[in-house]
Amino acid sequence: MSDSKHETPASRLAALGLILPPAAAPVANYVPFVRTGNLLFVSGQLPMGAGGIDPAHKGKLGATVSLEDGQAAARQAALNVLAQANAAVSDLSLLKAVRIGGYVNCAPNFGPLPQVVNGASDLFAAVLGENGKHARFAVGVAQLPLDAAVEIEGVFEIPD
Repeated sequence: MSDSKHETPASRLAALGLILPPAAAPVANYVPFVRTGNLLFVSGQLPMGAGGIDPAHKGKLGATVSLEDGQAAARQAALNVLAQANAAVSDLSLLKAVRIGGYVNCAPNFGPLPQVVNGASDLFAAVLGENGKHARFAVGVAQLPLDAAVEIEGVFEIPD
């Protein structure tokens, strides 16, 4: 059994079979992250992969997107949040997740918003370990850019 004290975010990503993608360039008039003091704010990230948004990650939860595909979309968006954070600090082991925000593109009366955003929360915990535990919100919205099923944002602490 591995000693968790010697695991790093990079080794955890590898164990999950994941590769941190390049940080995406902004598509509008904003910056992908802002560091102020010891806080890092990462702008909302979509579930973009190498070929764009997987068709299973487009549309509305409770209508055209299943709960499982919504969770996978949240996981991919969270991976993109980590890519932006890595671009900001060059070492994910420096980060402590503070608050994660999840926006879910959903049909009216879709209830399991927290379960969708768990896809992101689970990834942050798996990659950052204890430093991945965070406060969060999950809200349903009428539409997201590019018809994405989910958008995830994050606030991280960078200890002195």
